[in-house]
This record gives sequence, C-alpha cells and structure tokens, in this order.
Amino acid sequence: MPDQLNFLPNLTGSFAKPAAENPTVEMVEAAYRHHDLHWRYINTEVGPENLGAAVAGARAMNWAGFNCSLPNKVEVIQHIDGLGESASVIGAVNCVVRQGDQLIGENTDGKGFMKSLAEIVDPSGKRIVMFGAGGAARAIGVEVALAGATHITIVNRSEERGQRLVALLNDQTSAEAVFEKWDGNYALDEGVDVVINATSIGLYPDIDARLALNIDSLTADMVVADVIPNPPRTNLIKDAETRGCRVLDGLGMLVNQGITGIEYWTGVTVDGGVMRTRLEELFGA
Repeated sequence: MPDQLNFLPNLTGSFAKPAAENPTVEMVEAAYRHHDLHWRYINTEVGPENLGAAVAGARAMNWAGFNCSLPNKVEVIQHIDGLGESASVIGAVNCVVRQGDQLIGENTDGKGFMKSLAEIVDPSGKRIVMFGAGGAARAIGVEVALAGATHITIVNRSEERGQRLVALLNDQTSAEAVFEKWDGNYALDEGVDVVINATSIGLYPDIDARLALNIDSLTADMVVADVIPNPPRTNLIKDAETRGCRVLDGLGMLVNQGITGIEYWTGVTVDGGVMRTRLEELFGA
C-alpha cells in the first residue's frame, strides 16, 4: 500500500470522508469539532511517484498544509520552499505549513514528545538514554538536545544506524552523544535521568513484547517514556511503575504532535484532553 499524505484543507472544497477510526484523523477531527473549527483532516494515499503533483495541488488549492509519512518525509523536501530548525537538523519533514505563498517543512514528531516530557521534567542538563535509532529516535534526540540535554546515550542493535544518529547529534547540537550496542538486557548506569523507548517494541498487536532492559537498573528518580500509543500501558510503563519511576506514555506524544500541527495550520491551541479521550476510546485504554 502506498504511504499516506494527509492534507489539511479548510471547507472550501468537496473532500473524501476520513478513513473510519484512523487514530490521527479521529483525534484531529475531534479537536476541530470541539472548538467549532470549520476545517477537515483527511487521508489520501500518495506514493512517492505522485508526491510532486500532490504537493503542487495542495499549493494550487491554497491548503493550509499537510502531514506526510515515510518515505515521503524525506522526498517531500525537494517539493517545498524551506525547513524549520528541527526539520533541517533531522533531515525529515512530517508537517508542512503554508506561510504566505511558501510551504515550509516542520517536524512535529520530536516536538510532540518534548511537550509531553516538559510536563514531567525539564530535559535541560539531563542525562538521557534512548533505545532505538530510527525516525522517531532521530526526531526525539534532536529535540531533547536542542532543549539542553547534556548527554544522550543511543542504545541500538544496528551499530551503523546508531552511530549515524550519534554523529548527527554531536555535529548539529551541543549535546554529547555516545553509542552503546544493544546486546541482551541493557543495564542503566546510575545518574541517568530520562529513559526513552523510541522503538516499536510493544506496539499492537505484539503487546506482550518486552524491551530488553534490566528492570532492576531502573530507579525511582528516573523518568521512563515510551513512544508506543497503542496500547498506552506497555510492559515498559508497567515495569517502570513497579520501580517507582515517573512514566510518560505514547498517547501524550501523539496528542501533542496533533496540538502542534493544528497550531501551525490554524493558529488555535486546541484542548489536548479532547484528543486524548478520543484516542483512549479507539484504543480501549
């Protein structure tokens, strides 16, 4: 199936009905209804071969912007007019915003996570351990580094991918980043402030999967965050709670991504509680 490009038009045209119970569509449209915003958020499947034409169409119809998923996150850059700071560092775009007559690429993946994390702890000056080195890890790593995290350890099974992310963080931010090979159950060092799962481990339907982490190395002064939204209470979240850690589930990241995107497109700060409630209904949380 082709990857999706999600357009954010206003109500000046006739558009397809959103896909039933698509979590992002349902979440955003719930916010629009709650705030009486006359906007629509729709799914359209656009493969890379048609991406340029799709962006040209969005530009011609004066749409406020759109989201895009892999592999369009990178390919879309050649079709737009500029990049925001974090999107430029990350090298990927998931949110395009109309600014005057230009389309500017942003990346809300890490921003959504940062908004959630900031509700629990300020990452400035903190030591971070993050599992994974894919797209989500790249976005989160850049944002926590830009927010002032002093030391970031990337734990990943693929050394090549992990070292690429470490090089990016060291070259483009002021944080000190190091790589550690993920082989067996990883034990956290003392002094770690924030632990982040940026992998897909635990995502539905593989809800019984467990992060290869020595649970006994978790301490009550750590914050443990999981990017998995479905189910929100992953095994990592449950295990961290038994160790007295403060926890952050993946719904917060998803909701705050939506809030940030809607702010870009409409200028309105929407109620995240409405969006989270809709997601909890969909995921049976």
